[in-house]
Amino acid sequence: MKKYAILFLTLMFYSCQESNNKSNAVELKEYTIEQFMDNESVFGSSFSHDEKSLLVGSDKSGIFNAYKMDLESGEMTPLTSSSDKTIRPASYFPKDNRFIYISDNNGDEINHIFLSDLDGSTRDLTPFEGARSSFRGWSKDKTAFYYSSNKRDPQFMDVYKMDISNFESALIYQNDDGLDMGGISNDERYITLSKVVDSNNNDFFVVDLDSGKKTKINEDLSSNGTADFSIDNKYLYYTTTSGSEFTYVMRYNLETGEKEKVMQEDWDIWYSYFSETGKYNVVGINADASTKLKVYNTASNTLVDFPDIEGKEITSVSISRSEDKMAFYAGSSNATSDLYVYNFKTGDYKKLTNTLNDEIDEDHLVKGEIIRYKSFDGIEIPAILFKPHGASKENKVPAIVQVHGGPGGQSRNSYSSLYQFLVNHGYAVLRVNNRGSSGYGKTFNELDDLNHGEGDLQDCIEGKNYLAGLDYVDADNIGILGGSYGGYMTMRAMTAAPDEFKVGVNIFGVTNWIRTLKSIPPWWESFKVGLYAELGDPYSQDSVRLYEISPLFHADKIKNPVMVLQGATDPRVLQIESDEMVEEMRKNGVPVEYVLFEDEGHGFRKKENQIEGWGKILAFLDKHLKEDLAD
Repeated sequence: MKKYAILFLTLMFYSCQESNNKSNAVELKEYTIEQFMDNESVFGSSFSHDEKSLLVGSDKSGIFNAYKMDLESGEMTPLTSSSDKTIRPASYFPKDNRFIYISDNNGDEINHIFLSDLDGSTRDLTPFEGARSSFRGWSKDKTAFYYSSNKRDPQFMDVYKMDISNFESALIYQNDDGLDMGGISNDERYITLSKVVDSNNNDFFVVDLDSGKKTKINEDLSSNGTADFSIDNKYLYYTTTSGSEFTYVMRYNLETGEKEKVMQEDWDIWYSYFSETGKYNVVGINADASTKLKVYNTASNTLVDFPDIEGKEITSVSISRSEDKMAFYAGSSNATSDLYVYNFKTGDYKKLTNTLNDEIDEDHLVKGEIIRYKSFDGIEIPAILFKPHGASKENKVPAIVQVHGGPGGQSRNSYSSLYQFLVNHGYAVLRVNNRGSSGYGKTFNELDDLNHGEGDLQDCIEGKNYLAGLDYVDADNIGILGGSYGGYMTMRAMTAAPDEFKVGVNIFGVTNWIRTLKSIPPWWESFKVGLYAELGDPYSQDSVRLYEISPLFHADKIKNPVMVLQGATDPRVLQIESDEMVEEMRKNGVPVEYVLFEDEGHGFRKKENQIEGWGKILAFLDKHLKEDLAD
């Protein structure tokens, strides 16, 4: 249940034998931070009522705003013009071109739901001070939408229905038990809810809103989640790990309570849902750090035969209400994600965006390679390796071990501007999926419980050793980098294993677990139980261990240079975490660079800040990891 960019320098030219199965020599370039950040990120794909356009989000202005994508011409028209706050478009209205978007205050995660009207005016539909709201989809008759909000009690997310004729809300479910909403049946009779048991398991309920009866679905300790309700309201489809390492799909008869397994794969089934009338069933599988998409025609139970999109991974599918069209994204580890539209009747598809900067040659980017290596205790650790073009035994390069967030996250074999940036400038990058990562089975996911900063740290150290064993890596110049939990792992490495990594880059990482676990935002109340079960209860004897694994209290052990990046409005890892860590390192004479963004939260969303931050990371790494190579 653990849930959860970029270049600087002058153009350089050189010829080399390409890696990644390319035998021809090509002229490679180093691209500037501004060139990399001139890539465009696009997300979302809500069809308009006439299915002639899509509502999408794009950062082409430097920050995410809402745009209209014309399906015929491919023209993108801006619908919002925010210069400071991130706009995340959610959905077009069902019968006109009004739309809903989500926004917070510079990353504070206090999300509000906004209406953009036909005349371009906007309105906050959830103007509840200090309260967080989430859009949860449209009612079947399209006269209202559902949303969750903690406006009644900061700790609990209640479920509401907002009528779009007058924008008045009605309470659907009052949450007094710290439950999390899953979904609502089309007839609004049933709602699914879950309650955290520990970090890997939850109890799963279906509530009959007519009678108030709440039925527990799972019979054992397992991770469960709502997939979808059947269109006829007879069945609930849900994912579960009951008796299995990986999640599969079960069907529950809402009338009789009978259950049956309906779909299982060799990896986690992430999601499974139906199109408007149930004609199609969309299934997403997390297959070894990549998404494998399947779309079934439910009448024939056959797979829709999609064309190969240049060998790219298809993700983020949206099927129109008529079920004639499907919007999707396709990308890879060495190609930015682009938006496409597919016609079910003709089988034709059309590319709508070109998100990679025209100045960047895709052949100069590097494809991630899935590898595995043995850790200290024999456990096999999955990772994604990026080898720079031109790296060889004669031309050794420095390297970075990158650690994902979480705990319990996963590094995916998808495009990252930051890591392509570093690879383009001559750094090998190993994106480690240490023990405790999701996607590799329940047992692997549980291995770091109450063992954080220990076994998982050793996995990262063994990742460094793996890199050091590659003949094209300079074993004396390997650093560690990570964000959030990965930032914690960076600082844990610099304090608990100070001789292992030559530098550390900590991006908004936890440094004091006791404070962080005590300062969890109120809307995470339901998740707090799981965090305490996994990491430890700071109000109990666990605080002793939490003190021992908190880097702040062992800053005197740090020997090597560190860079810290932090957002001032971060509600998850407070600014004081980085402030105090930097102060302690400076007090002890450790070379440290601190980059603080006043207008960012947990994750840097503005291009100008990414350009500054990622550019400074490269300069920092060059200073400390390439000096030996230059001598």
